Amino acid sequence: MSASPTWRVSSALRARIVGAQKAAASVARLGADVKASRRRRRDTQAVLARRVGISRARVADIESGSATGVPLEVWFALGEAQGRPLRVEYVRDRMEEPADAGHLAIQELVLRLGRAAGYEGRFELATRPQDPSRSSDAPLIDRHRRRMVLVECWNSFGDLGAAARSSDRKLAEAAGLAAVLGGDAGPFRIGACWLARDTLRNRHLLARYEHIFQSRFPGSSAAWVKALTVGAPLPNEPGLVWCDVAATRLFARRRRASR
Repeated sequence: MSASPTWRVSSALRARIVGAQKAAASVARLGADVKASRRRRRDTQAVLARRVGISRARVADIESGSATGVPLEVWFALGEAQGRPLRVEYVRDRMEEPADAGHLAIQELVLRLGRAAGYEGRFELATRPQDPSRSSDAPLIDRHRRRMVLVECWNSFGDLGAAARSSDRKLAEAAGLAAVLGGDAGPFRIGACWLARDTLRNRHLLARYEHIFQSRFPGSSAAWVKALTVGAPLPNEPGLVWCDVAATRLFARRRRASR
């Protein structure tokens, strides 16, 4: 005897079936809510119908859960008429990116490249343990070479002055961690680097405030790229490097010729 045939339901048909089931359940639940609200207000179906602009029979069908094809605007009107505004929304999309997705992508790039270069990467490491709000974006620690790099990631530059002061505080606070890591042999060396997304806006800011950025980041950008990607020696001065818009690679910024 041959086996019974297996019926396969297409994804489109499955979605329609589930949609119809959930719609029927929602209509029944909402109808019961409308009825309960009306009774609490001691209104008749005729009174509610006049407030919404539909027939009393339509209200009766809605309350019984048997109404079909009721426009969404009528459901909203029923809610407004009873002081219970209706809210319709989808559940949170599991594919939705977090609010700081752009910043996270840069941090992910730093940690990935740092690990390949022999660093121990950290995510949002608190530079002052008693104040978790103060943290370094993606610090890299190299125990073998006894060094630590504070990498500040920038999706978009905002208040440059505040950002610079914040970086200085983090650098000063990280000295305590560097001392702990170093132990009896002395504190680890600390380097600081800003990593910015290569967007038109960020480039315009660097061009507009050229001397400010050069003063703030005198370290060789190319040398910093090598330090972060292949574990080359840290430049003696802070630097700024770019990452592409997709946050997949690092590259050095070019400086304008002296004028």
